[in-house]
Formats: sequence, structure tokens, C-alpha cells
Amino acid sequence: MRFILRFLRDSKLLAAGVIVFVFICLLSITQPILIRALIGDINPMEVGSYGIFEAPSVQHPLGTDRYGRDTTALLLLGLRYSLSIGVLAGLLSTGVGTVVGLIAGFYGGRLDAFLRSATDMILVIPTLPLLITLTAYVKGINVVTMALLLAAFSWPFSARTIRAQVLSLRERSYIDLARASGMRNLEIVFQEVMPNLLPYLGVSLAASVIGAILAEFGLSVIGLGPGNIATLGLMINWAIGWGSMSLGMWVLIAAPATVLVLIFLSLNLINIGLEQAFNPRLKGTTGQ
Repeated sequence: MRFILRFLRDSKLLAAGVIVFVFICLLSITQPILIRALIGDINPMEVGSYGIFEAPSVQHPLGTDRYGRDTTALLLLGLRYSLSIGVLAGLLSTGVGTVVGLIAGFYGGRLDAFLRSATDMILVIPTLPLLITLTAYVKGINVVTMALLLAAFSWPFSARTIRAQVLSLRERSYIDLARASGMRNLEIVFQEVMPNLLPYLGVSLAASVIGAILAEFGLSVIGLGPGNIATLGLMINWAIGWGSMSLGMWVLIAAPATVLVLIFLSLNLINIGLEQAFNPRLKGTTGQ
């Protein structure tokens, strides 16, 4: 805990990013309580609960949409699903990439050549057209399915980063000392290599979450995201389809877009803050 607090104190950007992201996560976690306080026991997705396109008011802080649903409640629901998809996809892609990068970088040889070739092969695949095709034909897309699809094509980026760091770490003198002392490979990986990889894993996870949320947002905006759940991207898709801007209901687009910007901003601040905290060349630069 003291270790974490020290870096939060030393890096203002990291502290700001963590504060904003924790606040967003708290909104997502407490979403059922907040929605109940806003609209009672009404399902946020239920059609005709209120009048259509009502302007923002005390009862409806962000107004209502084309189907008479409270926009604030939908926004909280969309935040929960979008954040769940991004975090789950980020954890999966970072986890797979870490395992592949560790094995390839630490053991080297033919195993490294095979894993590196497999990673490069996936990297050259045009991801967006393939994701569009898959989401168009896969039925019943939910949070887990979407996260799996996004993670399946994003783990190579983490794998290449981790492999490069492991290749550097395995040449350090303390690794040679660990081998000379009789430590097994797994012990060296978990006791010597992994602790030194934690900063890079944090940066990789933040980047993976950002990429996954952005990818889900893009697919939802064109109508190919999870259709049975309200995400921030799907809310913008609805608003565009209803012609909200021409009707003066700009809040229907601005609200989910603002939340997305806050998510990206917080994660990018965390990313930059981690770089500053653990990269000696950046110490003393902006944010320190």
C-alpha cells in the first residue's frame, strides 16, 4: 500500500487518472442503487415509461429519449456494460499476451520463433473487417462474447511488449545469479522476472482497456455491437438514428460521448503516470 501511495504522490498525472477512473468505476458498481434512486423500480430499458424527448429537468437530469426512457438511467447502464466489456477484454488480452511473451522471451529458441511467428501472423490480419464480419454473424452477442472477440485480436500487442522486456530482463546479472543458486525456471519467472514486469503490465492493461472500449464503441455506433444490452456506443447509435441533433436533443449524444472521453482520459493519464513513475528517463518531467 505504501508503495502505491508513494507513486500516486510522486506523479500528479497518475493520481488524477486513478481518481477519475475510480470515480467512474464507483458509478458503474453502484449503478443499480443510483438507477433505483432516479426512477424507482422501473426497468431503464422499458419503453414508454415517460414522455418522449423530454428536455432535461429535475426529474430527468438528461431528459428522455425517443422511447420515453430516462437518459440518465440509460447512461449509467451503458457505462456499466461498456466498462465491463473493456475491462474484461483488457484483462483477457493482457493475460494471454503476458503468458505468450513470458514463454517466448524467457525460453527463446524454437519456442520463441514459433510464438513470435504466430503473434506476427495475427498482427497482420485486418482486425476491423474481421470483427465486423464476426459480430454480424455471431448470434446472441453479450458482454462476455464481445470481450472474447476483442481480446482474441488484441493480445499480440501485449505479447510483443512483454517479450521485449523479458528478453532484456533475462540478461541481467541477478537472473544469472538466480540460475547459479539453483532456482528453477518457474521460480525465476515468478520471483525475479514478474516483479520487474509489473509496471509494463499496468501500462499494457490500461492500453488494452482503452482499445477494447474504443473497438466496442465503433462497432456499436455502426449497429454491430451487442444489440440486447445498452452500451455507450449503442446510445450514440440510437441518437444518430433518431436525428437527435436536428431535433435539438444534443444531450443524447453529448452525454455518452462525454463519459467515453472521461474513461479514455483517465486511462491515458494512468498510462502516462506509470511511464513517468517507472521510466528513469522521464523522472522530473511533466507531472512529477
